[in-house]
Amino acid sequence: MKHIGLIGLGVLIGLICPAKGVCQIGNLGQFDSRLLHYGIQVGYTQSKFDLGFSQDDSLRRTLQGVTSYYAPGFHIAVIGDMRLGRWFNLRILPGVTLVTREISYSWEKGYLESHVIAERSRNVESVYGDIPIELKFRAVRWTNFRPYLTAGASYGFDFASLRKNRNQTNQSIVRLEPSDLRYSFGVGFDVFLRYVKFAIELKATFGLVDLKVEDPDVYISSFDGLKSRTFLLSFTFEG
Repeated sequence: MKHIGLIGLGVLIGLICPAKGVCQIGNLGQFDSRLLHYGIQVGYTQSKFDLGFSQDDSLRRTLQGVTSYYAPGFHIAVIGDMRLGRWFNLRILPGVTLVTREISYSWEKGYLESHVIAERSRNVESVYGDIPIELKFRAVRWTNFRPYLTAGASYGFDFASLRKNRNQTNQSIVRLEPSDLRYSFGVGFDVFLRYVKFAIELKATFGLVDLKVEDPDVYISSFDGLKSRTFLLSFTFEG
């Protein structure tokens, strides 16, 4: 919440800053005038699935419900940034994201009595190679600070996808389609240091593709579909 408050304050300052005398330039005065620049981004993620409980009546006699909870992950990417004008930049951020999503199962009491080994949760791990393309809108610069907004789309490929495999014990697993398409929007602010531009950004990403691979096993058939959702708190360094 502290980071979100700082980002909100930065955006507010950028939007209300009225005069050139107040919004004077500090460090790296010509940085945003360059056509191209590059950087690196690292971040912390919280990810889950958006899923719908199955409408199959036979399954509803077995399960009370199924829910996905946020779980932590890690993100790293390189940044290529091209200036499109005074206010806009086009960014491409190829990188890798390690995510874990938890699925929790609420079994009926009768089912648990006859299936004592029924699992109450499953963790689904993925290693995504991501290619996001974003449009960045930069607000007015205030001394060494400049808030911004982003919006874009990305393609991700899950290198850890188990779509065509089962584990060594032949236990059922939650298999996913390897390819995912997403849209995103975010907010952040740039801090112009003496030698580099540093930024803090909060971004939300929502999947467009149903990742479920059909399987008759109760752990998979208990939901009708699932899409990805991720929140990313990132830190970038551009030079």
